[in-house]
Amino acid sequence: MLDTTKDRNPMPEELDALVIGTGVSGLYELHQLRQMGLKVHACDAASDVGGTWYWNRYPGAKFDSEAYIYQYLFDEQLYKKWTWSERFPGQREIERWMHYITDSLDLRRDITFSTTITSATWDETSGLWTVETDQGDSVRVRYLVCCTGMLSAPLTDRFPGQSSFDGQIVHTARYPKEGLDLQGRKVAVIGTGATGIQVIQTIAPEVDQLTVFVRTPQYVLPMKNPKYGPAEVAWYKGRFDELKSTIPHTFTGFEYDFEQAWADLTPDQRHQVLEDTHADGSLKLWLASFGEMFFDEEVSEEISEFVREKMRARLKDPRLIDILVPGPDDYGFGTHRVPLESQYLETYLRDNVEAVSVRDNPIAEIVPEGVKLQDGTVYEVDVIIMAVGFDAGSGALSRIDITGTDGMTLAEEWRKDIRTTLGMMKYGFPNLFMTGAPLAPSAALCNMTTCLQQQTEWITRCIRDLRDSGNDVIEPTQSGEDAWVAHHDETANATLISKTESWYNGANVAGKPRRVLSYTGGVGTYRTLCNEMAEKGYPSFVMRKTAIPATA
Repeated sequence: MLDTTKDRNPMPEELDALVIGTGVSGLYELHQLRQMGLKVHACDAASDVGGTWYWNRYPGAKFDSEAYIYQYLFDEQLYKKWTWSERFPGQREIERWMHYITDSLDLRRDITFSTTITSATWDETSGLWTVETDQGDSVRVRYLVCCTGMLSAPLTDRFPGQSSFDGQIVHTARYPKEGLDLQGRKVAVIGTGATGIQVIQTIAPEVDQLTVFVRTPQYVLPMKNPKYGPAEVAWYKGRFDELKSTIPHTFTGFEYDFEQAWADLTPDQRHQVLEDTHADGSLKLWLASFGEMFFDEEVSEEISEFVREKMRARLKDPRLIDILVPGPDDYGFGTHRVPLESQYLETYLRDNVEAVSVRDNPIAEIVPEGVKLQDGTVYEVDVIIMAVGFDAGSGALSRIDITGTDGMTLAEEWRKDIRTTLGMMKYGFPNLFMTGAPLAPSAALCNMTTCLQQQTEWITRCIRDLRDSGNDVIEPTQSGEDAWVAHHDETANATLISKTESWYNGANVAGKPRRVLSYTGGVGTYRTLCNEMAEKGYPSFVMRKTAIPATA
């Protein structure tokens, strides 16, 4: 990564608000708080803006939300002055878009890059956070807004012996900016989630040999990614008002929604809906066919078998089908993250690609020559690409030493139980706001720009309402947090997601308390509940004033 520490914008010593992270939510939060007139600054460990689109530079990284909905909707001109080249653009184009947003809003002057927050400590007397960085900064700040990302704490140290490997080993979320020369090399990819799939289908034609280690087979949907010409651009830009009025209120924050009930249709009609949504080449089958797939096991199985048959027809090879297609006893379609793919299954039909099942013969360790399985088999490779996931939702904030009231630390609290209030604050941590955190739709089940815009707008409103009330400290009450957790659990436990082992409930991280990380009641419903909380005067929170006045 490019080192820009010598040119870094200095961190102010005192602030009204500090925003951690300059991805989708951090940039918009910085803009809003600055518009409020607060003395606000943002910082990021990266050398530039982008968040997930800065760090995830692996081959094939791209949207699986349609580009024209993965956008900010607070400014029509900002929306319309950017033009996408295709339906699902790649990382480089997305990063350019984020630079466009940053520069259009003149945000760089209030951002410090190449700076990692190491600790944040709350002082009850002053009502201020003291924030320390790896560059030696110490900042006193009234409101700490953590926009650190839901998938930004990669699980890099997954196997014994990684440091012994003679070749090169990289995690997809820390893929080097300059890329890797994979031409003619023997490459291993560990992991076949959404990221692994994008890598595998992209690099297979250039490597000498590709060995893919498959533990959990994935349901996949084929992506249709047409290029956009003037007609397509005019079509989506002409829908700005429509998208702005509908997207925030759908179940998943996409433009489409669940519109028909399974029980109201005949078997032939149901099948036609599945065919039509599958043929759309998007996530529509998952997010807008039948909502009953998340609750009813019989419906789940019928839809799952529909997808399995589509996959089997493409693979044909019984051995590959056994390794790559989920079985009826595995899990239901949609209860894991559903990846979009482009000829991913066909990649395994290439002579230079081998799928190795590690479900019953797991990876034991990384050895100097390559990857060693439990039965002693060693696969010799030159490069290992690890697409092994993240400590989702809670991971990024848990890696900062955050100390609230009475010496409570956020990492320790979340080691005991994953709890928040509205997915945006935590009892015992006053004036600490979060986006993409556990128990909100943005933790997993949402078009991210939809949910992150909503959360930052709520946080901004909360800070404004707090200051307008003559107070400067807000904190969830214990009873308020209990009520939100109970509502979240009641909603989540009614779904099949809660009965499925995946990163959606923390099952991919040893020792992590199990709880469905994402609010499953729907994006529109969540928005309504958050708005009601504000309109009723924040009954799940307590506001108070400290002896020391705010800095502005």
